[in-house]
Amino acid sequence: MKVDEIKRMLDAEPFRPFVIHVADGGQLVVKHQDFVALAPSGREFIVYRHDQPDDYQVVDVMMVTRLEANGSRKPRRN
Repeated sequence: MKVDEIKRMLDAEPFRPFVIHVADGGQLVVKHQDFVALAPSGREFIVYRHDQPDDYQVVDVMMVTRLEANGSRKPRRN
């Protein structure tokens, strides 16, 4: 994954929450762009949990497998 793709999701207007999928199968929910801090090098970023602001995870950009916009799937029709 390239950091530019993450920046694009963070800078979207209006912002849409999204999920970051990582290589170990984990998922990081980004409810607001204020909960993500990109390193100046662009190699790593920090994601703070929205429900526990003192809890965070440092992620290597190369470990991101995909980004998924919440609500991006179309609802089923009955």
